[in-house]
This record gives sequence, C-alpha cells and structure tokens, in this order.
Amino acid sequence: MKTITDPAKTDNPVAAELGLRLYRQMVRIRLFEEQVNELYTRALMPGLAHLYIGEEAVAVGICEALKNTDYVTSTHRGHGHCLAKGATPDRMFAELLGKEAGYCRGKGGSMHIADPATGNLGANAIVGGSAGIATGAALTAKRLKTDQVAVCFFGEGALGQGVLYEVMNLASLYKLPVIYVCENNLYTEYTHFSETTAGDILLRGTAFGVHGESVDGQDVRAVHAVAQKLVGRARRGEGPSLLLSNTYRYTGHHVGDINREYYRSKQEEQEWKTKRDPIKNMGEWLAGQKLADRSALEKIESEVREEMKTAVEFAIAAPYPGVEEVDQDVYA
Repeated sequence: MKTITDPAKTDNPVAAELGLRLYRQMVRIRLFEEQVNELYTRALMPGLAHLYIGEEAVAVGICEALKNTDYVTSTHRGHGHCLAKGATPDRMFAELLGKEAGYCRGKGGSMHIADPATGNLGANAIVGGSAGIATGAALTAKRLKTDQVAVCFFGEGALGQGVLYEVMNLASLYKLPVIYVCENNLYTEYTHFSETTAGDILLRGTAFGVHGESVDGQDVRAVHAVAQKLVGRARRGEGPSLLLSNTYRYTGHHVGDINREYYRSKQEEQEWKTKRDPIKNMGEWLAGQKLADRSALEKIESEVREEMKTAVEFAIAAPYPGVEEVDQDVYA
C-alpha cells in the first residue's frame, strides 16, 4: 500500500489530494475541540463551549466546496464551521480565552466568533439567529452580481423558529444563492428531535419552492459531493436549497453536560463512535482505495496535534485587551 506524502505519486493524485485534505480538516476540528474541552476543565476558559466532535464531516464537506469569498453563518456550536472556512486555531483559542489576539479581540468568545476575511459572517448564540444574516448576504451578492454563495448552518432546533421560514420564502421569491444546512444531530439540547419537530423536514422547504436534499452527515465524501451540486446550482442562479445533514454530537449539549444517560444511552453514543465516526471511516476509505496508509494518517494526526499545542500556548501567553477598550468593537 502506498504512503501518501506526495499525492502526485499515486495513481489518482486529485482524489488523494482532496481526500487527505478532507481528512486533515476533520482531524483539525476534532483535536481543536478536544483542546477546548481541556481548557474548560482546567478553568482557563471563561464560560461554556458547545463542541462539534462527531459532526466534523458536515462543515468540512461543505466548506471545501466554497470559495474563500463565499459566505457562511454559524451557530452556538460553531468552531467547526470557523475552522473549515479558514480560521486559524491560534486566533480562535485566543478568542475563547478572551485575549486581544482573538478574532473579535476577545469580546465574542466561543459563540460569537466571526472572520470576515474568510467569509465567516459570524456565529450566533440565538437559535436560528443567523438565517436572516445569510439570506441578506445572498441578496447582496445577487444585487451586486458578485457570484458569491451564502451557506447558513443551523441545528434542527431552529426548525421551530419562524425567522427561518420567513427568509426561505424571500429566498425562493428572489431566487437567492443561499444554502440552508440543517445539522440534525438528533437532540435539541436534551430532547430527541422527534419530540419537538413534526412532519418531514425537507417538505418544510418544499412548501416554499426551496430545493431539498438529504445526506449522511457522517460521510464527508457524500457531503462534499452534494455541496458541490448545491453550490453550483446557487451560482447558476437557480435559487436556494435546503440540505438536511443527519449527524450526531458525541459529547453533551455543552462542555458541562457530562451525565447524559437521562436523555440518551451510553450504548447509543458508543455505536455512533465506533460505527459512524467520520474520521475513522474516511481513513479506512483512503486506505481501501490505496490513497494513504496508516503511517500517512498518523503523520497527519501528529502534525495537527503539534499545531494545536502551539496554538494553545500562543493563546495562553497572549495579553488581554486593555480596560480602556471595554466599549470598543462592541455592537448592538
């Protein structure tokens, strides 16, 4: 089996390069989130964080299909979206620790990171709160004829928010280049979505004439394939889409949600981790296709671990913003 340190040496260098890039990005998100949890348990991070562990394939598969100039809006569980769209771990860790070097100068924290330079219009702690922002960005792109696409990530809990349906209606009427991505990780905080969400999710978009598709959110290749299709559709002026991505969060609703057996079993969690893990399954696919062997994948993990170690050290050592800045860079 071939070790991929240089994709050009494989029989299919394009597939190898893309596959390894998708794999590396998922590993980066996974290891970043593990470090976030460690920072929280060490009492170095103020507030809570909502980890993206288990859902990495959704953000990576979709953002890989986007240009740097395309837009995304995120959620309270948004670290994965930020990294997948191009944010760097050092500045993200700095933001989580309230440091001046952070993307929002330490004033946004875990749930409000934004990076306009990479098209990330920001995470949002309000459930469904970014739907209007993404749709507005898509309207701007259409009016200015910039060829940009906007992607709105939201959890299944946002399906109960009226703003989502208002903007879908407008997006359909104006044929806006926006993709609404529902990350259904099965649980709306501590309640299974079947107890809160009636009917067929995709039909909610169909009612407005919004094109709908669903995908296995644990399969990064499947997510990427459908994302390419929907992004292309949006760029051609064919209007909005709703993508239902079925996924699962391995950890609690937030870092403090430790004992989860009152709303889901350990057996369920273990089955998803062992049978449906997006990173493990992608690694096995790369090996099965002779695009990488175990040593190549281990090398990626080692490199990313070192990247995270350096990024955390940077954030811990970075200074806090001065008290004179308390009313600067804050908008309401």
